[in-house]
Amino acid sequence: MIRTACTSLLALAISAPVHAQSTPTQQAERSKEDDFHVNREIVVTAPYFERLDLLAGTSAIAGEELAEKARGQIADILISLPGVSATSFSPGASRPVLRGYQGSRVAVLTDGIGNIDASNTSADHAVTIDSLTAERIEVLRGAAVLLFGGQAVGGAVNVIDKRIPRNIPTEHLHIDALLGYATAADDFSGGVSADFKLDGRLVAHIDGSYRNSRDLRSGGFILSPLLRAEAAQVAEEARGGGNAEAAQEAESLTGLRGGIPNSAVETWTFSSGVAFIDGNSSLGVSFNIYDTNYGVPARPGLALAGEGEEGEAPVSIDLRQYRFDLRGNLDLGEGFFEKLNLRAGYADYEHTEFEGSEIGTRFLSQGFEGRLELLQNDKNGWKGASGVQYQYRDFEAIGAEAFVPPNITNQIGIFSLQELKFGQFEFELAGRVDFASLTASSLNEDVDFTNFSGALGVAYTQSDLKLGVNISRTGRAPSAEELFSNGPHIATQAFEIGDPDLRSERSWNGEIYARYEDDNFALRATVYTNRFDNFIFEVETGEEEDGLPVFQFIQDDANVWGFELEASAELGFIAGFDVGVDGVADYTRAQISDDGGNIPRIPPLRLLGGLELKSGSLDLRGEIEYSADQNDVTIFETPTDGFIFVNASATWRPFGRDQNIALIGTANNIFDVEGRRAASFTKDFVPLAGRDFRLTARFSF
Repeated sequence: MIRTACTSLLALAISAPVHAQSTPTQQAERSKEDDFHVNREIVVTAPYFERLDLLAGTSAIAGEELAEKARGQIADILISLPGVSATSFSPGASRPVLRGYQGSRVAVLTDGIGNIDASNTSADHAVTIDSLTAERIEVLRGAAVLLFGGQAVGGAVNVIDKRIPRNIPTEHLHIDALLGYATAADDFSGGVSADFKLDGRLVAHIDGSYRNSRDLRSGGFILSPLLRAEAAQVAEEARGGGNAEAAQEAESLTGLRGGIPNSAVETWTFSSGVAFIDGNSSLGVSFNIYDTNYGVPARPGLALAGEGEEGEAPVSIDLRQYRFDLRGNLDLGEGFFEKLNLRAGYADYEHTEFEGSEIGTRFLSQGFEGRLELLQNDKNGWKGASGVQYQYRDFEAIGAEAFVPPNITNQIGIFSLQELKFGQFEFELAGRVDFASLTASSLNEDVDFTNFSGALGVAYTQSDLKLGVNISRTGRAPSAEELFSNGPHIATQAFEIGDPDLRSERSWNGEIYARYEDDNFALRATVYTNRFDNFIFEVETGEEEDGLPVFQFIQDDANVWGFELEASAELGFIAGFDVGVDGVADYTRAQISDDGGNIPRIPPLRLLGGLELKSGSLDLRGEIEYSADQNDVTIFETPTDGFIFVNASATWRPFGRDQNIALIGTANNIFDVEGRRAASFTKDFVPLAGRDFRLTARFSF
């Protein structure tokens, strides 16, 4: 999806500076705001991070900013944050890309454990997390994130919801609601949640959401320049062969604009939960249904190019997940250990890929994940968290396009992270060992992996400046798709072949960062590098199977490096508004070693700048995003043209900032330009949204 106009970006990651020349009344109003704009301390709620200072980078989106950015897929909410992009396969399926990594190298979590779906199996599979009822979304990066496992080498996205209540509300009933409409897809959406205080220690929760959007309207052409050139060539050949009808149809593709065919989405969710809360101890459970039906846009004109059958039915995905969650914590007092945390979830997932009204392929998955961790009390500057994690997945694909055989994955990890402070120095030490077993009985394959990971972070603080270095060594077991694939994968337009002899992917990771903050200015800069042994990727073999090019998973060494930069400044108090500017820049370069070429689908240089005016009842913002050309591509990947989006937003609080009622209007991609995400498999025929006007109403009472 497109960039959205947003409220202060940097404030979420490194806290907002004190507003220059603000009146005491305005400062008091801001102190009541329930999002991260006024909170100088980042509150990270992933269980084993909630008491650690996190030498690594952390960003978050909450409150009015989350309401304004709400989209059907969480990746499209996060793209304003440094180092974050999206796969943007379609409006119904988009997964986060962190520092150029996607799929199995990025952990997507619900309240600290996996979302237990099939989104990492294929780019056309939706992430089963609803943004309309989310409370906060966190992006975690750096060395400490290895506690999520080797798959989090790129980082982790953690979505916090209220489905298992954490606190006893002050009132007997509390309701939050979000309603929205957007023009680019004629998108109606709404979500509501309610918390009930049943007695002094028992709290119940219920929520639901609904979203209905039609085909997304793009800015500029639907087809990329390369596909338009191919269509023009087909038209010329058809005309030369005397096929006027085919020539006319191919010519129409060269000027195709407007709605992206078969990109509509309909999603609904329902959740309920209850928790017993006794002081700092609690135990709660929840049940959730996530149901979505969305179109999978096809590359137009395949039949004209001789690559498909004319009149092929549109493909859609009907997906449903049932999920049960448990969360408990036990207060252990003032001894060495402070708290015992338990987090577990079970999900029954199924989606069916339809070709018109005919069933094509069914994907079935049952999974469980559980974590148990002990948090240490802060003893003379020493604190930490240690625990064990278990994951299980039973996956099966049934149908002609079942490119992965039935398989079972078992993983267990043991981890510890310790943090020490000595004066102006902070030290963070983490270790983890993972045992993974993957079985595909139909292939008589049963493979096991053991991976050891470790991380060390050192930081020095002097007044408003903090400097740090993080170094880690991580290991990732190959996924079932990388090991066992052997079939047509229509989402990627490839016949994919795995390799059961793949070894664990290992990497040395380093980052250097600097953070500066005073009353009117804040800056965060990070430079990172990853050096891989046995990096797993696909290469085109030059062969063809089932009318598709054959791609084989192989391994080689690889190097990845990049930077993230974000800054904000308060310019003063002018005409009743606090005036501020902010900016973000990020870049990733990824190559296979020994002249092996570029790693595919890497986001290019991105720059973002914004000007913001804030008062107690009205906030105004304008921003410009520049995405550069991406020409560092593989031989089977097309380049991506750059684009510039101009966005604006206004937030009005009719009863003041502290009343939790806000009307938010946004204008995205104001000049209706054509934009494509380099990380997308479908970028050549699924561009980003064109001009989009949004109106959102947020209520809390």
